[in-house]
Amino acid sequence: MFLSKMYEWMLAGRIMRTRLIPGHIVLVLAESDMFTEGGGMKLRSFISWCIEYGIRTITLHISVLDVPDDIRKKIYAELEERIMKELAGLPVGIHIFTRYGRKKLPASEYRLNISIGCSGKYELISAFRDILKKVEAHALSPEDVNESTIESHLMFRSEPDLVIRAGGKRLTDFLIWQSVYSELYFTDVNWPGFRKLDFLRAIRDFQKRKRRFGK
Repeated sequence: MFLSKMYEWMLAGRIMRTRLIPGHIVLVLAESDMFTEGGGMKLRSFISWCIEYGIRTITLHISVLDVPDDIRKKIYAELEERIMKELAGLPVGIHIFTRYGRKKLPASEYRLNISIGCSGKYELISAFRDILKKVEAHALSPEDVNESTIESHLMFRSEPDLVIRAGGKRLTDFLIWQSVYSELYFTDVNWPGFRKLDFLRAIRDFQKRKRRFGK
């Protein structure tokens, strides 16, 4: 325990000396992660660590299994209730996105996007449908549809610097468009065992990488 704490302090010191902190971090979880014992409290700790290190945009994506609509609505409601209960009192402006609408809570200098079941494929399909409706209504010309047009119709407009997948080797298709140049980090530990040390390792790994942005 003592050695682990020493290593944590050492990593924290190196991170602060480097001062290269991601401005936008994404955490990818499965719905089962949130329903495990302590899953919600772990999320509160994660958000607190981000705030401690000045990460101003945090996005949480919770993938949900493909189930009938009535069951999906129930799962969404349960996840939203659990998350809001655990995050109560944290200085973050929360934006919740589901397939049934969006909810926005009071703004703050720290923004937390919460995606419940909104995959990247779903987001792109929704954006394309909105664009097609404008084209059909002659509010937009097909020749004017470009990258900027698509980006302006996405649910999530900010490109993440770092994407963390806890306890998995593969990502979901979340933020297909936005994360093309993001740094990806996979942890060896599952979400219930995720510690501040694991968070610091992810930040330190990000600092060591040379980002090329596709070049």
